Amino acid sequence: MKRNASVALLLSASLLAACSSTSEPLDKKLDYKTDGPKPQGASLEVPPDLTAPQIQNKYTIPGSGTASLAAMDKAEQQQAKAAPVPSADNSGVLSKVDNVAMQRDGNQRWLLVKGKSAAELWPQLKAFWQDNGFVIKSEEQDIGLMETDWAENRAKLPNDGLRKLMDAVGIGGVYSTPERDKFRIRLETTANGIEVYFSHRGMYETYIDEGKSETMWQPRPSDPQLEAAFLGRFMMRLGLNEDQARQEVKQADAPVKNARAQIEGDTLQVVDGFDRAWRRVGLALDRIGLTVNDRDRSKGLYFVKPAKNELDPKGKESGGFWSSLAFWKSSDDKDSTSIKEGAEYRVLVKDAGEGRSQVQLLDSTGSTLNNSLSKTVLSKLQSELQ
Repeated sequence: MKRNASVALLLSASLLAACSSTSEPLDKKLDYKTDGPKPQGASLEVPPDLTAPQIQNKYTIPGSGTASLAAMDKAEQQQAKAAPVPSADNSGVLSKVDNVAMQRDGNQRWLLVKGKSAAELWPQLKAFWQDNGFVIKSEEQDIGLMETDWAENRAKLPNDGLRKLMDAVGIGGVYSTPERDKFRIRLETTANGIEVYFSHRGMYETYIDEGKSETMWQPRPSDPQLEAAFLGRFMMRLGLNEDQARQEVKQADAPVKNARAQIEGDTLQVVDGFDRAWRRVGLALDRIGLTVNDRDRSKGLYFVKPAKNELDPKGKESGGFWSSLAFWKSSDDKDSTSIKEGAEYRVLVKDAGEGRSQVQLLDSTGSTLNNSLSKTVLSKLQSELQ
């Protein structure tokens, strides 16, 4: 891939330095833009601090006869009483949620929202990501899963004279960063409320030849701080002010005891009760590149597929983005460490008693896999659950 490589890669050193910043999540500068066009026919979103226009004849002339000021005032008062009160259901306005808190377990964070159903939160989440510069690539409301397309954080670009000149003449697009981000959003309904998860996946562009004429996208680690930044901003979208959101993030940053995870044979032993293990495994699957297509909490099952190669048009020939995660693919179809294209798997989370749980990788029929592929997947989950 040659597009914008020279300009983008010159910025990589400064971006890596920025990634090591210890600033608070809500202090991160975010200005995302997706390369592709937004879906056509998208409705105009109402800003969170405004109300939608009421569809009514506000200036109805009072009944026949002489129009007096008193009569007009009376007519307007009657219309005001009859007008529906704007809500999230009929106006698109994001009504305030008083009971929302940020939770944390290890390096994983999520929101717990009370007083709202998943159906009420769904349009708010969609509008939130669109307003932040992302295109919604896929959404499955019935199972509570949404995914954005890849986007670039243009706030990382230096705001110098050259960039301003390029923007002024309409060629600002050639000035880009060597990084892209996307997010997977998941809603989980629990007895305590709705849990909202944002899981980040990132990549960076790097040269693949000595002549620096060809580049390829490579994966980079997920960024828990970036996840926290968007979670904090979504809390503000739900009605918290900035000080309240900062306080929630600060409380979630308090040190917690990390869960211990150890692989024994074909099983990952986790020192977590089922509820906690189920939550953490779900987020870990998103982070390591396994797409959750469905889930059955009552049976402790996640139905997963490997994330598809979305960026490299050359596919297998170039290795691609996700193919660089060695265990997802192999040129040798007999290699037991490779996940075959289109294959479906299951991840089983089961209660082991005494505050412990077990995690296993199963094939599409529900049989336990006990090979190097299983060990590799469980090893990556172990790293996320520490």
